[in-house]
Amino acid sequence: MLTCLAALVVFLSLAMAFAWATAMRTGKSGLVDATWSFAVGLAALAAALWPLAETDLTARRLLVGAMAAAWSARLGGYILSRSLGGEDDPRYAALKQEWGDRAPRQLFIFLQIQAVAGWPLVGAVLLAAHAPAASLRWQDGLAALVFVAGVLGEGVADAQMARFRANPANKGGICEAGLWAWSRHPNYFFEWLCWLAYALAAVDFTGTYLQGWLALLAPITMYGLLVHVSGVPPLEAYLQRSRPLAFADYARRVSRFWPLPPARAR
Repeated sequence: MLTCLAALVVFLSLAMAFAWATAMRTGKSGLVDATWSFAVGLAALAAALWPLAETDLTARRLLVGAMAAAWSARLGGYILSRSLGGEDDPRYAALKQEWGDRAPRQLFIFLQIQAVAGWPLVGAVLLAAHAPAASLRWQDGLAALVFVAGVLGEGVADAQMARFRANPANKGGICEAGLWAWSRHPNYFFEWLCWLAYALAAVDFTGTYLQGWLALLAPITMYGLLVHVSGVPPLEAYLQRSRPLAFADYARRVSRFWPLPPARAR
């Protein structure tokens, strides 16, 4: 298992070095997130199918591998199509402006940190796929349902935002359509839900697979990244600068991360 993780760690580091080189060449840092999604998805798929003690592909390994592939294809494809057709991602544009002449070096370090953040995510997939139970358990079914809810919810949120942005009349406004009236970042919430699914599949309540509990690092890591590092903070800082009055009103009424009825938002 350690050999598998070590190989995938090197792969993620090289993938994000490639993302850095691409961003420097094209000037479109949004491609970074697409590269990260594809790289983590490929590493997760490899972790699920990696032959450890098993000689045959079990139903669990196939299920977890399919989850990783579906997540990567949807998210990576969406980010790639958006990045190729638009301007530089405002989050990265703001960071590069803040870094000034140090931007190339700082961006490389930042992307290697993202590679490191992929370790617990891929590790959770590895632990979920290779749980020792002979057959699928009830919690594997629950994990699959949570994962499907996450992928579908994130897809709906992305589609609602895409429709909002496509309307010229909404330029400079704040999207409050559908899920965006319940959370300021519903796409991030459902992304987090996808990684919670792997932890559900990995944990063992019988005490025979204690390492499975380490998979909880995946939703913990993803929550930290989205809510406190590279997701919510830079995006909301951009909205506060670009449309301060509209965003202040929106933030007052709508929950930051967890979907809640607007009247209960804090």
